[in-house]
Amino acid sequence: MSDILNHIEQNPKKTKRLIGLEYEQLQQLIQNAERLHHEKQELLESKKVRIIAGGGGRKPKLSLKEQIILTLVYLRHLTTFELLGIQFGVSESTANDTFNYWLPILREVLPSSLIEQVKKNESDLMVVKEILTDYELIVDSYEQVRERPGDNKEQEKYYSGKTCKHTFKSQIIILPDAKDIVDVIAGEPGPKSDITLFP
Repeated sequence: MSDILNHIEQNPKKTKRLIGLEYEQLQQLIQNAERLHHEKQELLESKKVRIIAGGGGRKPKLSLKEQIILTLVYLRHLTTFELLGIQFGVSESTANDTFNYWLPILREVLPSSLIEQVKKNESDLMVVKEILTDYELIVDSYEQVRERPGDNKEQEKYYSGKTCKHTFKSQIIILPDAKDIVDVIAGEPGPKSDITLFP
């Protein structure tokens, strides 16, 4: 068991500081994410044509719970994958691969914003946008430090002169009194202006 998972299990009240979720919320998220993972794996297995029996190959170093927590730690703290790997006792590439596997699953499991729910249906999207014109919306943008990209063009793309660091920029739009999340834009290059992000 990784040190972080062990720490959470022994100090459940500190979960929100480490992960951004209450302990009970984390357990529910893990349960739902694992269920979706197993469903996807069963679907993949059903489509495979096997010459030898399944179950071979190297076993992953991290349990499913540890893989999910690794992903949540990255989303919460935006550390480098090298440091993330050290924290969980795996290589940098394994940390990267783990994050990129679980992120789409967490997106499916977690509730989406109002705009995200209706984006696929243009008529519904237009209706929601029309309704939202009756509200005074609250919009906030913020930057989070990211690891320095290896590619020079990527470095320029994410370098924020405002903070003198390489950053991601995110924006959240909510209804008054935080009754609901209208839209979330995450992971855009730091230098992008707030008004450009606004949908």
